[in-house]
Amino acid sequence: MNDMLPREEIRRRVDALGPWFHNLDLNGVRTAPAHFLGDYPTVKWQRFAHVIPDRLDGKSVLDIGCNAGFYAMEMKRRGADRVLGLDTDDEYLAQARFAADVSGLKIEFRKLSAYDVGALGEKFDLVIFMGVLYHLRHPLLALDLIHEHVARDLLLFQSMLRGAETVDRLEMDYDFWTTAQFDNPGYPKLHFIEHKYAGDHTNWWAPNRACVEAMLRSAGFAICAHPEDEVYLYRRTTRPQAEATTHPRRSEPR
Repeated sequence: MNDMLPREEIRRRVDALGPWFHNLDLNGVRTAPAHFLGDYPTVKWQRFAHVIPDRLDGKSVLDIGCNAGFYAMEMKRRGADRVLGLDTDDEYLAQARFAADVSGLKIEFRKLSAYDVGALGEKFDLVIFMGVLYHLRHPLLALDLIHEHVARDLLLFQSMLRGAETVDRLEMDYDFWTTAQFDNPGYPKLHFIEHKYAGDHTNWWAPNRACVEAMLRSAGFAICAHPEDEVYLYRRTTRPQAEATTHPRRSEPR
């Protein structure tokens, strides 16, 4: 903990850097005490923290869409050697840098998007991709880039989910005239949001559970744990559809 700043100065800086989405405890100063989700993201973290190793000594962590740095700081507190947080929002990055400094944690933060991860030129033992997928116009591209460029082993993933929680068992293929499966609630669905959702114009997609699980499988990730409704721990595997995506074929009748 950095004790150099008095609490009054921390409060002044917190107010100047607000509003905050992460409710952090900075030497007794709360950054978002009236958060509409409660003590967020601590209340969520407590439901799945056990699936992350208690000690991450010798490990590297990449937090994509780090916001004010809550998860990046938790990983550093667990002993991770290198923690890098990425975000595209200058205000979030300023909050994250200040919070890490006050907390006495050595974390690097850079302004990069999920589409830019190839520029990092390194792979990480744990990639955190929490609350980002539905804010992207091209979510499957982002997952493919994460798999190709930065994921060495584990991926901690979370997405807002809407629609059915059921997951249908699907055939590997259907003929062109078989269409009933698309109407089933448990079929993978990614609902497109043209304008806004919850007042946020960056909410582009609302997937159901079947959809996020199918997308992650397609991108080359296998489920290790599903400790919370929206949260998954995945392990990087080979992409099952790599050949199909490299050599697309027309499926419709001519």
